[in-house]
Amino acid sequence: MTTELASDTTLAKALSTNITILPGIHWDTYQNLVRDLESQPGMRLTYDDGIFEILMPLPPHETFKKLLGRFVKVTTEEIGIEIRSLGSTTWTREDLRKGLEADECYYIQNELAVRGKNAINLMIDPPPDLAIEVDSTSSSMNRMGIYAALGVPEVWRFEREILTILNWVDGDYQPREVSFVLPMFDATVLIQFLELSLTMGETSLIRHVRQWVREQWHNSDYQE
Repeated sequence: MTTELASDTTLAKALSTNITILPGIHWDTYQNLVRDLESQPGMRLTYDDGIFEILMPLPPHETFKKLLGRFVKVTTEEIGIEIRSLGSTTWTREDLRKGLEADECYYIQNELAVRGKNAINLMIDPPPDLAIEVDSTSSSMNRMGIYAALGVPEVWRFEREILTILNWVDGDYQPREVSFVLPMFDATVLIQFLELSLTMGETSLIRHVRQWVREQWHNSDYQE
């Protein structure tokens, strides 16, 4: 499902970023750069068949990715689902010559499969169940194509004023009415919560979201 802001608010302004593109980068060089840049948090690194991109997000980008991530955590806390939060972990497949860092990512349905693992190998282990992607249009790379290659089943994609819930179906990402991994959420609800962040403090917003989740959970058919 795709939902767009109903009005022209500051949420709809472009989330500017600084981008550096390095072509002709070998896989081993990419891996070395990832390790070298670990000490500089905040960078978003993408690699696709020799092209390496370094993207430096600005504050609005960070605000919205953190808020969407907090919605996930509040929800799973309230309904008692175990998750593993892996933030902007670098995910790679050398055989595909692809790699990226999600803005936020989570194991939910497959949490038990990676519980306690310090090293996750996507050749063996499942990919994260959910990735959050904010303002992907600023990137010059086909990040959705990389998510697809890595097998990530669901992506919440917020591009400026538009939020789309995407699921991997029949070989492509398709818009979905509601989230598969957290079915109480649809894109309309998520964008409404982001809009509230423009006029409400973050602590108050998260308290509001938590109360909404409790009401949804106790007055619905989500519980088995």
